Amino acid sequence: MIRSVSRRRWFNNVTAGMTGLLASERLVRAQAPPPTSRALADPRSAIKITRLEIIPVNTLRTVFVKMHTDAGIIGIGEGTVEGRIGTVVAAIRELDAYLIGKDPRQPANHWQAIYRQAFYRGDIILTSALSAVDIAMWDIKGKALGVPIYELLGGPTRDRIRVYGQAESIEETRKVMAEGYTSMKTSVSNSRGRPSRYGENPDFIEGFVEKVGAIRELVGPKFDLGIEMHGDHSPQVAMTIIKALEKFQPWFFEEPIQSQNLPLMAEMAKKTSIPFATGERMVTKWQFRDLLSLGSAQFLQPDITHCGGITELKAIATLAEAYYAAMLPHSREGIVGTVASMHVSATIPNFLAHELPSLQAAPNDGVARSYLGQSYIKKPLTMTAGHVVIKGNFDGPGLGIELDDNLIENERNVPEWEFPVRYDSFDGSALDH
Repeated sequence: MIRSVSRRRWFNNVTAGMTGLLASERLVRAQAPPPTSRALADPRSAIKITRLEIIPVNTLRTVFVKMHTDAGIIGIGEGTVEGRIGTVVAAIRELDAYLIGKDPRQPANHWQAIYRQAFYRGDIILTSALSAVDIAMWDIKGKALGVPIYELLGGPTRDRIRVYGQAESIEETRKVMAEGYTSMKTSVSNSRGRPSRYGENPDFIEGFVEKVGAIRELVGPKFDLGIEMHGDHSPQVAMTIIKALEKFQPWFFEEPIQSQNLPLMAEMAKKTSIPFATGERMVTKWQFRDLLSLGSAQFLQPDITHCGGITELKAIATLAEAYYAAMLPHSREGIVGTVASMHVSATIPNFLAHELPSLQAAPNDGVARSYLGQSYIKKPLTMTAGHVVIKGNFDGPGLGIELDDNLIENERNVPEWEFPVRYDSFDGSALDH
């Protein structure tokens, strides 16, 4: 009996002590300042898209989108088909009827609805419009939760994104090296002042050998040097060029032929040890599935502003991983798409390197623009030893960037860029782009 009372007293004392401790902790929590948070919305609160603001950015051959919500959160996105800006703008406007009133924090669901309910599948105009709104929705979701998009995609697998330059001459190559790049690509389209024909002579091929040989000698053996072929050559000429340049151990051959004939590209890929890279003109996981299953390329180059946005680029990268293929994202247009693509690249294991915008359509109008985002975003990216470090560049909520306040004024009166016509002066026949 005495033992039972002692146990009861002991239990009562312990219970009283715990009650006092919990009460003390509640008092401390009540008095302490609340933890800092960058979240802009309660996850349980409703958010609705109210309107899409479309901004043609002709200096970059692209379209930016600002997606407005009733919560005051604005997401930005980008989607484009170079030389067809008006067509993409019209396609984005057609998405108003579906998007207005929807919760933007469900990009995966909206992607499926927009793509699958369009009836005609895989068209680059639709997927480019979809890219713009998909990126904007992910930006809103990240801002609402107060985290970068790469955290929503599984977290980073690296702390920096390798980027590569581009040069067409010895002088340009020296500039690329001086800027700190450790990789670049150069093109082999025209030789001896003329374009490629269906069959070629040794002198034409030797022109490419001289160009690439001089650049390889300058950059040295530790520098990664890719060869851009633009799909400008017939398969037989392309294969002759590839064999002539193999001795320089290129990083890759980009678009050795046009991508409409993937089985033929796969046959060519088997005849060289140098990887093929392609994909900038391809969209959705389904087209890239065909490329991978055939073995047509080992480096994939989807462009996030064409292929279907963040949702689809992540899916393509996951698919590529199963084939031991590396991701070499294309990104020659706007800085918004580039940063969105870098968020995906930060989270995947099979990332190789990233392209940067070209500014090839920017006029000499006195506006100080840069391929790292000056005059397009408030805080341009910075490059360190051929890399864009995540921290300090795009580690804020959502995309982690804001559009420049003067963007619309800077774009005023800039005409839309058009693809230049190309004809062979030899006989006046049309040439590929």
